[in-house]
Amino acid sequence: MVDSRQRHPRTTRNSNIRALLDFHRSHGRLATVTAVRPPARFGGLTLDGDAVCEFSEKPQTGEGWINGGFFVFEPEVLDYIEGDSTILEREPLERLASEGELMAFRHTGFWQPMDTLREKQLLESLWAGGNAPWKVWE
Repeated sequence: MVDSRQRHPRTTRNSNIRALLDFHRSHGRLATVTAVRPPARFGGLTLDGDAVCEFSEKPQTGEGWINGGFFVFEPEVLDYIEGDSTILEREPLERLASEGELMAFRHTGFWQPMDTLREKQLLESLWAGGNAPWKVWE
């Protein structure tokens, strides 16, 4: 069961951790966020007047990058956190970004949140069917 009181949604991905760490080490900044394009919640239509030219059921969105919820930090990032009540995604990350200390590792592989029952069922069906893109181990 998904706990709706969770503050942070859970995600599943097939990230290349080595590539993420190599990217982080290459730029010399304090922080790296994994940037992802979220899956669409609804089917997409391309229209020409009232005619449907293209129909795509729940495509990966091509619009914008979002916080994929996976980070690499240098120890100095702790200095940006005021205390236990600090919300990481607010002041610390906003300040790191405005100071040019936050870089984005663009993950274009599989990424799926699991913060609703529907998303949990989708991931369970992929696993049960042997089609789990996040299972990268043998």
